[in-house]
Amino acid sequence: MNLKAICTDIDGTLLNKERQLSERTIDTFRSLDKDIPVVLASSRMPSAMRHLQQELGILHNPLVCFNGGYIIYFEDGKTAPVQLDSTLVPAAVCTAIIELTRGTDIHISLYEQDNWYAPQLDYWAKREQNNTKVTPTISPLDAVLDAWHSSEAGAHKIMCMGPADEIEALYQELIKNYAAQIHAYRSKDTYIEIAPSAISKATALELLLESQFNIKLSEVMAFGDNYNDIDMLQAVGMGIAVGNAREEVKAVADKITLDSVDDGVAVAIEKYWK
Repeated sequence: MNLKAICTDIDGTLLNKERQLSERTIDTFRSLDKDIPVVLASSRMPSAMRHLQQELGILHNPLVCFNGGYIIYFEDGKTAPVQLDSTLVPAAVCTAIIELTRGTDIHISLYEQDNWYAPQLDYWAKREQNNTKVTPTISPLDAVLDAWHSSEAGAHKIMCMGPADEIEALYQELIKNYAAQIHAYRSKDTYIEIAPSAISKATALELLLESQFNIKLSEVMAFGDNYNDIDMLQAVGMGIAVGNAREEVKAVADKITLDSVDDGVAVAIEKYWK
């Protein structure tokens, strides 16, 4: 198999138990030829991915953010990204989803480009801040949505965090009434990540690699652990699940490596990359 590019998820796949990159992982990626495209594909925003790119020595490579809703790269010396593709959840749909959470203990955050808007720095926002090393902009969400309505903008991602029973009730409401407009993804029993229905990591990766590198999905090694990685692992030439991946992910993978906390991605690159 002629593999020409590597793509990996981050959370639950690439990071160790401290939610950081291990020395082995950093060394493995830095040992790769700089001409090999190495793409991080995550539900994260750009700022929560750039510091990982820097540690891995891949700042020159593109990013697939928000599960495929925002595809960007940075030119040398430039701080503003070049946008390859952008797909939004319309402001009207964002408003409707927020209305579903009125009277609950669910925290909603809105993400757009490299902006994270949270209504307050509560338990959930602090937890996400600690995990991603990014600080939200604290703002009433109604004010954000008013600006989006007037400019025909929207969210690249909506994050809902809260008690498991309320999250489950919201999830059922979303898949019942909004399946045509959004994809609601349960990353944990206390989390729902909402993205536009038209995108996925697989579609984003295909667009990115073909337009920037003339590389096909069949020439990619990819890593993942969760439901939002399934399409990508099925589409690429070698899809590898980490040992801690969900059983549904392992079922579609070509290979299974060690757990993320045991440097599973690094181990697989060392074993299979030629």
